Amino acid sequence: MHNPHDISSYAHLDLERTARRGYPEAIYCQGKSTEQITGIAAQLGTHPDTVTLFTRADPAHAEAIHTHLPDALHDPTARLLAWPPDPPTPTGGLVVIAAAGTSDLPIAREAWLTARFLGRRTELLVDIGVAGLHRLLGHLDTLRQAQAVIAVAGMDGALPSVIAGLIPAPVIAVPTSIGYGASFGGIAALLTMLNACAPGVAVVNIDNGYGAGHLAAQITCPPAGASS
Repeated sequence: MHNPHDISSYAHLDLERTARRGYPEAIYCQGKSTEQITGIAAQLGTHPDTVTLFTRADPAHAEAIHTHLPDALHDPTARLLAWPPDPPTPTGGLVVIAAAGTSDLPIAREAWLTARFLGRRTELLVDIGVAGLHRLLGHLDTLRQAQAVIAVAGMDGALPSVIAGLIPAPVIAVPTSIGYGASFGGIAALLTMLNACAPGVAVVNIDNGYGAGHLAAQITCPPAGASS
């Protein structure tokens, strides 16, 4: 009889990642079968102290995860599940996530939830792209309080450069695949961000909200032994 806890033929979970790196395991669900996700969730269920993020989870993946981790938080927009469902008490600096448009929200929420579950204070600002610059300027006080800003944008990808020219904190730019034909699935935004004239801009891969949230959490991590 198949043992759902024996996943050795397709996965080797990194259960020591938190002790080794200070940050928990993450499971990238896209490309994995529901049977594989079920087995992974079953094994994680035997380690209740292991914080886990499941990224790029479709509805079938979410259902499989909830079979063994029924209380896992599920954000369908971000396609992310987190277990245990409550984020840790936040420490370190503020991470502000700025989404250029509503269409960029899935990636922005992935970044926001990642930073939250890695233990940071976060604030999500939505639909403040450069097409209406007054919307961005209306949040300038919040942006200037951040220790790191994640700027998520498709189309021309201009938002990170504008933010970086207005605040002292580093900006993590996330190009999204949102845009018309000449956006080339996010390549146009990626190249704009890589060529930002404002210093202090780092760029992650297209649609990589998880990577941006993780990097922001590391940038704003409090010194060892400190609390905030």
